[in-house]
Amino acid sequence: MISNKKIYDLVIIGAGFAGLYSLYKAKLAKLNVIAIERASNVGGTWYWNRYPGARCDVESMQYSYQFSNELQEEWEWTEKYATQPEILKYANHVADRFKLRENIQFNSEIKSAKFNSDKNHWELINNTNQLIKTKFCIMATGCLSTLNKPKFKNIESFKGEIYHTGNWPHHHINLKNKKVGIIGTGSSAIQCIPEIINEVEHLYVFQRTPHYTVPARNKPLKYLKGKTKKYMREPVGYDNDLFIEEVKYNYSNFRLKAQNSVAAMALPINHQSALNVSKERRETVFEDRWNKGGVPFIAAFEDLNFDREANETAAKFVRNKIKSLVKDSHVAKLLTPDYPIGCKRLAVDSNYYESYNKPNISLVDLKTTPLEEFYAKGINTSKNHYELDIIILATGFDAMTGTLFNIDIEGKNNIKLKNKWSEGPKNYLGLASSGFPNLFTISGPGSPSVLTNMIVSIEQHVNWIFDCIEYMKNNNKNFIEASLKAENEWYKHNQEVSIDHVRSSCSSWYIGANIKGKAKNFMPYVGGYSKYVEKCDEVSKNNYQGFIFDVSNK
Repeated sequence: MISNKKIYDLVIIGAGFAGLYSLYKAKLAKLNVIAIERASNVGGTWYWNRYPGARCDVESMQYSYQFSNELQEEWEWTEKYATQPEILKYANHVADRFKLRENIQFNSEIKSAKFNSDKNHWELINNTNQLIKTKFCIMATGCLSTLNKPKFKNIESFKGEIYHTGNWPHHHINLKNKKVGIIGTGSSAIQCIPEIINEVEHLYVFQRTPHYTVPARNKPLKYLKGKTKKYMREPVGYDNDLFIEEVKYNYSNFRLKAQNSVAAMALPINHQSALNVSKERRETVFEDRWNKGGVPFIAAFEDLNFDREANETAAKFVRNKIKSLVKDSHVAKLLTPDYPIGCKRLAVDSNYYESYNKPNISLVDLKTTPLEEFYAKGINTSKNHYELDIIILATGFDAMTGTLFNIDIEGKNNIKLKNKWSEGPKNYLGLASSGFPNLFTISGPGSPSVLTNMIVSIEQHVNWIFDCIEYMKNNNKNFIEASLKAENEWYKHNQEVSIDHVRSSCSSWYIGANIKGKAKNFMPYVGGYSKYVEKCDEVSKNNYQGFIFDVSNK
């Protein structure tokens, strides 16, 4: 329980993977700590996103903690790409194994966080008006945790059920013999549609922008289970067919490959240019990646993310796949993107395009026939009325900054974070912002975060933060914040490295384009995970260069 009489050393907001590891490190450091979680259990995004077909697009043997060898050895994943229930089970196992629940207050949501300059601590208020005081505050609030709910006209008039993929009910939703509409064709819809198409009477897919997706080629993981271990092969990433025991035997090398990579994943990297090989060789490589499945497709050649001509060769390959997989040529054309592949998050699917060959699915193109309004029985577009029993909003999130802005965060001199970041989030290394002492963000804007294997990035961030707190303790420092100069330089650098990258070449949630009125800036750091880690290590080794300690807090 929260005590109003004492000041915590640390309050962690969120009990997803970032919050859990932060709590583990805090307890190890013997800090007086509490984590505040608005859900009734741990898991973060995997607690809320439980829509049909939800699973990770990073292979499970990589999407896992590495801080405990015992945890790595004892946990057994069942599939190459873990489902939401299995990932949630893993999060619960971690919470129980390391006795973290005793320091978590569930069903509690922080509404405001204000730095008290007179008393030099943070004062947090939750949804029941409890006051929580703390020296340090870690925002483990997640990058994709605030729903994007477009204000569709007359949405309240619909008499049926409406669900959002990002806040799916915990109970079973009966879709059998129902006419269902799903708005959006991003990652969650791409996973959801093949799962529900066999249950519904008819599915209407309301597409705003077509999305690139590649097959996952998901499969059960293999165990030796008593077979003779004649040899152990070294894991190189997705491009293998290893037994689990082989991966675990070489886990340290496997993890090292991820640490030295751009995306914090051990991927099979091809250092050739797509433009410097023959057409036949290029098609062979693309076909091989397509058949093996997963996000390594975008690493088929090293220049796909930077050279638009090279990128077009990959985009054309996928467009041709769509044409071959979808029988109706008109539907195939509507499903085909005309922008560079990878500028929006590349989705991973199981028979998404093939789903459009079913007789009980209709694709509604909202670009040619815009959605006008909801009505009591369904949705009206400029051309047709669609009678529906259930509507699913697969409309994504207010990414990176949405949850931070939902909390009224106020630093020194009455500066509100939302106002400071009104023209785009400026901070240093995605970790701290000038004017907000002892406030850290995990995988926030300005860090590689969503462009990487999130758990690896989370562990790196948390380790850096707790090393910093230990440094402060050993050197009698009470407060730390980013200098204005350092955060401005980091913001400038972040924007510069994104200019030539394919991810900045179209409208996406990476730049806030999905939220009306949101400032358009490239938010995650696209310079690469390994280079980012080098920068963080350089900063800490130089006595936290770019940060300032114990300045006047008034």
